[in-house]
Amino acid sequence: MCVLMLFNTCDRLSYKEIEQASEIPAVDLKRCLQSLALVKGKNVLRKEPMSKDVGEDDVFFVNDKFASKFYKVKIATVVAQKESEPEKQEMRQRVEEDRKPQIEAAIVRIMKSRRVLDHNNIITEVTKQLQSRFLANPTEIKKRIESLIERDFLERDSVDRKLYRYLA
Repeated sequence: MCVLMLFNTCDRLSYKEIEQASEIPAVDLKRCLQSLALVKGKNVLRKEPMSKDVGEDDVFFVNDKFASKFYKVKIATVVAQKESEPEKQEMRQRVEEDRKPQIEAAIVRIMKSRRVLDHNNIITEVTKQLQSRFLANPTEIKKRIESLIERDFLERDSVDRKLYRYLA
């Protein structure tokens, strides 16, 4: 909306003028301008030169031929560019970090009620308990069990290494 408001005072604006006046980050501004000028049937703005991409030398002006039978016009923003591989990797790591406390909490809840449980049953119970939120990775569950053992929440049975005991 703030981009459209700029056209109340001017008939034509360059990309750089819009960027300077609105102070919207370049990536978001390009998406916004694509939505306003390049979506067929909903192009409230027009641009010169006419192309599919928004460049820094483009000039925008109000589309006098735009008409709508609706009182409100919905303009959906163009989908953002695909994330690069490092961004995807960083996002996955952040998600994994956020899931660790949830996995640990589920393990502690289960062990608090059961007191003693073998490894396979813990994996099954944790997966079942967290399936509404995300699919827990068994290797990550094992790492969280090891972390809880190090912090004295759980201990391994001295006879059967696959049994875990809850320490109150």
